[in-house]
Order: sequence, then structure tokens, then C-alpha cells
Amino acid sequence: MRLRQVFHRTALVYCFLFLPLGMQAQGTKADYERANGLRERYQSLALNIPERVTWMEGAGRFWYRKSVKGGNEFVLVDATTLAKGPAFDHEKLAAALSKAAAEKYTALKLPFQFISFVDGQKAVQFPVGDSTWQVDLTDYTCKKTTAAGGPPFGRRRGTGMGTPVPLGSAPPAPPAEQPRPSPDGQWEAFVQNYNVFVRPLPKGTAFPLSFDGSEGNYYRLNSIAWSPDSKKLAVYRLRPGYHRKIYFIESSPADQLQPKYSSMEYEKPGDALDLPQPVLFDVAAKQATGIDNRLFPSPYQLSRIEWRKDSRAFTFEYNQRGHQVYRVIEVSAQNGQPRAIISEEPQTFFCYSGKKYRYDIADGKEIIWMSERDGWNHLYLYDGATGVVKNQITKGNWVVRGVEKVGEEKRQIWFRASGMYPGQDPYFVHYYRMNFDGTGLTALTAADASHTVSFSPDMKHYVDTWSRVDLPPVSELRRVEDRTTITALEHGDIQEAVQAGWRAPEVFTALGRDGTTGIWGIIIRPSNFDPKKKYPVIESIYAGPQDSFVPKSFSPYNPMQSLAELGFIVVQIDGMGTSNRSKAFHDVCWKNLGDAGFPDRILWHKAAAAKYSYYDISRVGVYGNSAGGQSALGALLFHPEFYKVAVASAGCHDNRMDKIWWNEQWMGWPLGPEYAASSNVENAYRLKGKLLLSVGEMDTNVDPASTMQVVNALIKANKAFDLIVLPGQGHGPGGAYGERKRYDFFVHNLLGIEPPDWNQDGR
Repeated sequence: MRLRQVFHRTALVYCFLFLPLGMQAQGTKADYERANGLRERYQSLALNIPERVTWMEGAGRFWYRKSVKGGNEFVLVDATTLAKGPAFDHEKLAAALSKAAAEKYTALKLPFQFISFVDGQKAVQFPVGDSTWQVDLTDYTCKKTTAAGGPPFGRRRGTGMGTPVPLGSAPPAPPAEQPRPSPDGQWEAFVQNYNVFVRPLPKGTAFPLSFDGSEGNYYRLNSIAWSPDSKKLAVYRLRPGYHRKIYFIESSPADQLQPKYSSMEYEKPGDALDLPQPVLFDVAAKQATGIDNRLFPSPYQLSRIEWRKDSRAFTFEYNQRGHQVYRVIEVSAQNGQPRAIISEEPQTFFCYSGKKYRYDIADGKEIIWMSERDGWNHLYLYDGATGVVKNQITKGNWVVRGVEKVGEEKRQIWFRASGMYPGQDPYFVHYYRMNFDGTGLTALTAADASHTVSFSPDMKHYVDTWSRVDLPPVSELRRVEDRTTITALEHGDIQEAVQAGWRAPEVFTALGRDGTTGIWGIIIRPSNFDPKKKYPVIESIYAGPQDSFVPKSFSPYNPMQSLAELGFIVVQIDGMGTSNRSKAFHDVCWKNLGDAGFPDRILWHKAAAAKYSYYDISRVGVYGNSAGGQSALGALLFHPEFYKVAVASAGCHDNRMDKIWWNEQWMGWPLGPEYAASSNVENAYRLKGKLLLSVGEMDTNVDPASTMQVVNALIKANKAFDLIVLPGQGHGPGGAYGERKRYDFFVHNLLGIEPPDWNQDGR
């Protein structure tokens, strides 16, 4: 028996050594090293790849950065003379910055990506670390000007982007709010003892305009909006809601031995919100007029107050709790009567967080408005006086992706759209011009690719840059008037990357659950791909309804390539419920985030397997972060017959535990049974397959307790799983360590190979 075992072991080793390279087992340390080196390898070999163009105001010139052999360089182009060359002397700037900053920089590896021309374009500014530097382009003297950045922009509580406040200490004081001066400079308004006061300038005696303010219902200084004629002002009075806090323990702070404790305000679905109420004040009459709220009874949010230029009225936008009503409200300055100029009342949700656009023409006499009311995202022209739609500007089975410019003089609009070219990927972005009345549709781009256009400030020229995942970018300068190409700027060169093993992702489509709608995705194979082998499949998933996520533009490196290099086929798919298709496609997510497009994804996988014999759908894994973490675990809970292994990081595993704006947008309000139905916590008992969870203890985007509640439910259900808690880390998959653990988990559970012993060998 012992002799037979030795013989078998020797024979296996002998056979393995003489297998073709592509047939040998993968997941070895050498494979890891090769995978980890792909980013630097491919990016350094992809040349003449331009970044987005920046036009210089009033100069007729623009600059961009592009990749070159050994690094990057900045290019300056004159649209009139077509002169093209370096934006500055890279060698001199590197030497000047090195000397001033006491660091070593080289011409092609400068420590910044963005520049601003200043001092009449005789100098450039750029950020490095925490500072802004300026270099004079005549003598290349370099000096530090200011600290980079500035105070953070204000945010709505609960967006998950705040900073925890140490427990036991007072929250940082907000910046001092200054009185609001009137446009004519004769008055200033301020809040005192929760009420609105006004005083004449320069040193008059203040008098109150309101008397009903209190701690529980106070006027907001930062909401005060003066009418342009300085006779009236409008202010929000605010009744505070429930200000929820979440708590953090930073177990291993860098500056002390003991843990740190902190908290932050964080609204969650179902919480009682602040209730704003607009009030109109007449300064001369010292009179307050309350605004009837029947048109805006249950606000999730009221937008900033904006006055008409002739002071006849003010407007604000009403986003109703639950996001099924969205209105543009105009309030008369004469009597305080409100009216709804525009009212969106869809059966599911109004996508305020991604598909809202409003442009007021001629002081509100007309309004351009974006809506999905006909089943596709389009633009409409409203009569501002009557609130009646004058005409639909864009129309068809395609979607407007955004507005670039509105030209009131010629009554034209420039916009981005997808899906207009038959036979092209419906997600490709193209640019168009159209008249307000819906005539004169003019395509500014045509190439079968996804486009990025940068218009000159005078709208006479534009730079069109297009690419696909399998096509390096092409960049051209064109004339707006006749769309002709004036000069070619760049053409990406990837010959050396291809010779080094770079493989373009394959664009793959299959029909979705309805049997008619195309589902689009990409397939990434390892550089040593062998079609005679069987490859496990791993899906990178993010099914958030706020966008679509499968790459459409060229990149020399995608992190999925490194994972594929270990011996997998890695894919990414946009299933139903994601954005940038029809309203019906999008509506699949409504009160149904647990769906995550899985019926479409599984059909897509099966179609790929039917076409390719090496595509092994008996071994399918999935991974994702944040909402992708929720979906990755959901794959094992709701579709264990198909998905076998999952890595879920920073997951919002129960939509009642996550930030309010994202979850109520798609799951609705009041909270219903749909929340529990989509919850990974409620459904943890269903777990089959292999699961790795990870969470950062200082995640301020998704409450870390969401992951721990899943852990608790899995333990109660006596389920086997793996967990990584990442000390000090925030919202993400865990950096390099988390990435390696993900690799190891898939190598072990899908390839059936023991990963390298990192404790023994290091990395």
C-alpha cells in the first residue's frame, strides 16, 4: 500500500511537470506576483492615452495630460493656430518644485494631475499633498501659495460622509453665520432667539419680523433669501426631527494605546426628519405670511429658496418623503399663495438623485425639465406661467444622460444621450444639439464607442474623445458649426501592452428575464488563457440603482484583470434594476433591492457557458463592496443553486440600517415588509456555500453594525463562514490585505488549491 502511494504521487508530479504551461494549476505564489504586477506593467505600456481636456477661459486654448513612455506629460493646444506642445518645460518645473519642496521629482512623474493657469497664463498652480504651489513660467521660480482644499461643503445628515466626534466632547462649532445683507445694501437680516430680525444699515436699531420661533421650531439663518428688490425675504422655519447617532470604537489608534470612542449623526430609513416650513416676510409692513403646505405636506427635503429676478415670486423644489412626488413650487410675493408649476407623481419613484434637471428660461417664463414620464429619460419645455408642457424636446426609446448647455438666444440645448444608434452598445454616451421645440436634432459624435466631449467656453470648438473597453482612445478637435475635424490630437497606442500579455475584455450580451431586453456585460480572461481548460467564473457585482457600472471606456488596467490572472474568468454585468436604460428596466429595483438583477445575471452566465466550453458555471463566485456587499451575500442566500462562493465587504445588509437617502429612494417610505424581504439579516438562515465577510470598524458610510448583525444571525443559525474586522479602516474592501484575502478565498474554494503560506513566505 505504501509503495503504491509513492508511485501514484511520483506519477502525478511527473505528469504535472510535463503539462503545457497553460494547463498547469494556477493560484501559485508566482501567479500572485504576476497578478499584483499587472497594474504597473500595463499602465506603463499604454501610450498616448489622453485625460479629459480643460479649456482656458477666454484663451481659445486647452490643456490635457497624457501617458508617455516613462510617465505622463501635460499638453497645451491652441484651437485657432493649432499649435500643440508641452504646457510647460517639464524638466525646469520638476527641478524648481524639487528644490522648493525638498523632494525629488522628475519631469515625467510630477506629483499632480491638474493644473490651473494664473497671472495672465504666465504661471501655473497645482496641488501637492496638503499645499498649493505656483510656478512662474518665465523664470521657473516656485513658491507655496496656500494650503490645499478648504472647508468641506455642507451635507445633509446621514449621507455617511461625515467625521465621527469623540464621545465626551462637544461637537465642533459650526462656522459663524453672518447676517444676510439685502441686495440694495440698506438692510441686514439675522436670527436672534430663534426668530428673524432686521436692522437698517449701517447701525440702525434691529426689530423682529417673527415671534413664533422657539428651540423646537426655529428659523434658519442660512435659509434667509432676500427678494432682489430688497422689500421682502423668505425663510425656512424648522421643526427638528430625530437626530440619530451611530457609535464607533477605534480599537487600535495610532497615537495611543487605549481605544477611542466617537459618534456621528446618521439618519436611517424611517427616522423622523427635520420639518421645514417657508415663511414670507414684508420688511416695511413688518408682516409675516405663512405658506399653505397642502402642496408640500410631507417633505423629505425642500430645496434652497430662489427668488424670481423681478421679485414677483420665489421658488423651491419639494421632494416628498418616499420620493413618489416631486414638485417645483412657486410662491407669490403678493399674497404668499403657492402653486405647483411642475408635479411628478410616478407609480414607483422619481429618481431625484440621478435624473433631475431644471433650467429656468427668461426668469421662469419657460422651464426645461427632465422626466421619465413617457418611460424614457427625456427633456420637456414648460410654460412657467401656466405649468403646462409646451412640448417634449427629446423623444424616443433612448435616454438623455445629462445637459451640457442651454443656449437661450438661439433656443438650443446641448446634451448627452445613450441608445440612439441602432446596433451600438445602448450605454455608449453620445453628444447632440437640439432646438427647444424638438426639431433640429444634430449628432456631434458618431463613432461606435463611448464619448467624452469638452466644449470651448464660446461653444465654437469641442474636443471629442472616444474609446471602448477594447479600443484605446482617439481624441480630435472639431468645429461646432459643421462638426468637421480640425485636427487629430491623440491616438492611444497599446501595441507594447498587447505584446506583454494585455487582453481586451470581451463585450458580451444575452437576453434578460423578459426574453427581449439585452443585458450587457464584459468577460475578462487571464493573460495565459487556454481555451482547452475549464475556468471557474467570478462575478464582480454592484447593483446600485443610481447608475450603471460595467466599464464602457478604455483602461489599460482593471482590478478584475489581477483576479483573473490567478486562474479565473471574471465578469461584470448590469442587470435590470440599474440605471441608464428605460424606466421599466430601472423600476425592477423598486422596493426590491434584494433582486439585484440576479435573474438576468444568471441567464447571462448560462448564455456565456453555452457559447464557451471553458466557462464553468458549476463553480461561480461573486464579490462586491457596499451595496455590492449586500448583493454578494444575497447571491448565496437567494440563489445558492447557482452561486457557490461569495466575498462581501462593507455591506449594507439590511436597508433599514443604512443611510436614509439611498435606501428610501429605492425601497420607499413608510417602511414596509419589502425591507425585511430584501434583508440579508432576516434571510441569513438560508446560507449555503462559502462566505467571507469583511467590515471596517470606522466605516462612516455604512453602519458597521449592519455587518455584525448578519454575523449574529449567521451564528444563531449555526452557519459556517469567515469574518475579517479591519481595525481603523473605513468604507472599503480592506486595501491590499483585504484584496489578498479575497484572492485566497476564491483560490481555495473555487480552484481547490491551497494559497501560498504568507506567514512563511511573505508577500
